[in-house]
Parts: sequence; C-alpha cells; structure tokens
Amino acid sequence: MSEPSTSPRPAWSPESWRTRPIQQQPDYPDDEHLRRVLKTLGGFPPLVFAGEARELRRQFAEVTQGRAFLLQGGDCAESFAEFSAAKIRDTFKVLLQMAIVMTFAAGCPVVKVGRMAGQFAKPRSSGNETVGDVTLPAYRGDIVNGIGFDLANRTPDPERLLSAYHQSTASLNLLRAFAQGGFADVHQVHRWNLDFIANSALTEKYSQLASRLDETLAFMRACGLDSAPQLREASFFTAHEALLLDYEEAFVRRDSLTGDWYDCSAHMLWIGDRTRQPDGAHVEFLRGVNNPIGLKVGPTIQDDDLLRLIDLLNPDNDPGRLNLIVRMGADKVEQHLPRLLRTVQREGHQVLWSSDPMHGNTIKASSGYKTRDFARILAEVRQFFDVHQAEGTYAGGIHIEMTGQNVTECIGGARPITEDGLSDRYHTHCDPRLNADQSLELAFMIAETLKQVRR
Repeated sequence: MSEPSTSPRPAWSPESWRTRPIQQQPDYPDDEHLRRVLKTLGGFPPLVFAGEARELRRQFAEVTQGRAFLLQGGDCAESFAEFSAAKIRDTFKVLLQMAIVMTFAAGCPVVKVGRMAGQFAKPRSSGNETVGDVTLPAYRGDIVNGIGFDLANRTPDPERLLSAYHQSTASLNLLRAFAQGGFADVHQVHRWNLDFIANSALTEKYSQLASRLDETLAFMRACGLDSAPQLREASFFTAHEALLLDYEEAFVRRDSLTGDWYDCSAHMLWIGDRTRQPDGAHVEFLRGVNNPIGLKVGPTIQDDDLLRLIDLLNPDNDPGRLNLIVRMGADKVEQHLPRLLRTVQREGHQVLWSSDPMHGNTIKASSGYKTRDFARILAEVRQFFDVHQAEGTYAGGIHIEMTGQNVTECIGGARPITEDGLSDRYHTHCDPRLNADQSLELAFMIAETLKQVRR
C-alpha cells in the first residue's frame, strides 16, 4: 500500500496554471477586454463558500468508504436563452425523486450534486466548425460564444463570463430556497411528480414507493421521531467542469478559517477527459484548491498516468478529495475498468468511483440527430456495478446528463423514444439528455442493484 506523498510539492498559486500548456480555451480577440472582465469578476462575491465545499468533501468521504451513494446530474450545458425558474425546479424535482428512490429502496444515504449554476462551457473535438464553404469558431457554450452560425455569434465575448456569473447566482438562490425552504420536505414526496409523466408505469411504481414512505413517516410521527431537520430539508451541492481557467481563477479565495485555497465558483469541480494531462494547466490549477474534485477517466487512460494524476490531485490520500468519474462506453467497461480498479487498489488509494454512462454511448441517428441509446446507458451502469462487485470495490456514484423537461433526446426507455421521434422535442444545445421518465427508470435500476450490493 502506498503512503501519502512526502516529497516536496511544487509551489502552487492561483495563477501557476499559466505556466503550463493548456487545452480547450477560446481565442478572445481583445485581451484587454478580457482582463477588465476578469478583474470585475474577481471583485464579485463568491458563488459558494469554503465551509460548504468542506461539507461536501466530508460527504464524499462517506461515499468512498461505502456508507453513501453519489447522485450527480443536470444539464449537458446550461444556456442563457432557456434559463427559467421552472426549468431549475423541474430538474431539482427529478433529482429529489431519484434520491428518494435510492434512499428508501436501498437504505442508503444519497449525496446530491447538480450539474447546475455554472455548467456553461463545453470542450469540443475541433476548434472550428465548417458548414458548406464557411468555417467559424466552434460553439463552446454560452459562457464563451453563441450557438448561431455567424461570425458575430461565434466570436468569443468576455461579457458572457459576467452573464454566466449572474445566472449562476440566480440559480443558486433558487436552489438554496428549494433545498431549505420546505420544497424538499420528504412529506411532500407525492408533489414531486411531473405532469408529463403522470401516465407512466414508472409513475405508478414511484407512487407506490411514496405511499410506503408516507406510512413510515406516519409511524415515525406517532413515535415522535419525525422532527429531524434531515426530513424537512435537503443538502444540495453544485458542480461543473473547470474548463475556462481564467474564469475559475477569478473565484479562488483563501478561507479565513483554515487559510486554504478554494475555488468558490462551485462546491465541486472536475477535469474532463480531454484536459487531464498530468503536466497540463487544468491539473495544475485543481491540485491547489481544496474543493472535492472529479477526474473523468476514459478508455484511453493508462495505469501509470492514472496513478500519477491521483498522486498530483490527492497527495494526502484523503477519501473525500477525489472522484474518479468513469466514462467508457457500454462495450468497453469490462475491458478496461478491472485493470484500473486493481491498479488503484494495489496502491492503496482512497478514491470515490462513479459512473458516467452518457459520454461513451453517444451515436448519430439516421435522422442526423446526435443521441444516446438508453439501453446502452443502463448496460454500462450494470457493468460498472458488476465489475466493482467482482473486484471487491465499491461502486459509489452515478454522473448523468439529464433534465426535468419533457425532451426527446435519448432513444429508448419505458415509454420508448424512437429515432423518428427525436425531432419532437430535441432542445439540447450540446449533448442529448435523459428526460424525467428515463432518469427515474435509471434510479429504480440503481436502487435494486444497491440493495443487492449492500446485502
């Protein structure tokens, strides 16, 4: 078993990433404009607080040690045009439903983290996009440029960083109100249903579970045990990919209680599969902030690189620090995951393992729409659990792109969406998302699997 690293660590500062090679950054035409905006951002209040990030780190440690489960979900990429209180409410509702299914059916605490209030930037496979004989910068998310295919839209604009901050602030205000103001009270569990899935077989299954929960709460109330604040409020945290390091640096603050650095743009940040170079800027930046962090792990990662990244990002071997988010594809989990689990386990690293079954299962439908097959998403999650069980390790979480909106973006599900039906309500600006019906179906499958594993 490896011990925490005792070798001297290279000096870190909020700007030390600037000395490293960097990937996936926009090319702003006016550097002075960018500097003015970043200075303004640096003077704004933080979006989250160090104490909240420490609490999430504590809860991550519970997951890592097999005592809880991580549910992480939300938009592929938030947009300015579709921002609304109803959209935030409905996604929050679905996450609450998924959490209650897992908690009640599997007897397992669920840590809830939303890809919300900051998930605006997206990595791209190419820096440019060509349509006909016109080539323009690729769309990198509303925080960078617009989705419209013209030069004005596609030119990166620093003012969008300010818009992203203000939308994140409003989103967080609403999420905190929902989580703490009575909306998340488990006594209201029947009210979390969404109208558009009212006739679903899954809704009936959920209603039966909710009725059983009502009976349990009535018993607790009769015994004088239902006054615990955990029944009336929900702990809810936010996360996004730390892609635009100029933006992230603007929110680095030194905690007044501990003296540690935190990135106060979100409770958790993660590094994507395209930006996880051990000597790169993104790893350099996130190794120095004390938030819990994630690392996307794809099928191309080599054992030595993974170990080096773990040493860089979690040198103290803290069980609450690092979430390895496995994104393989349904046909690659059994091929690659066992060797990674054995490598990490052999070295004694304490990490949280979660499954991202979305990104490795993206396909192009015959109609031209980018989509995901729900059957393959379920298959990857099942294989993720099966491999962990075979290796004697703990499958600790799920990381999905989903929405509470009635979209038709992923094919399949209990009320199957066909390729021909994708065009009905295909609203995503980037990647296809699960709708509420599909998300709830996934939650029931995970709950049953967790119940078996915990037995």
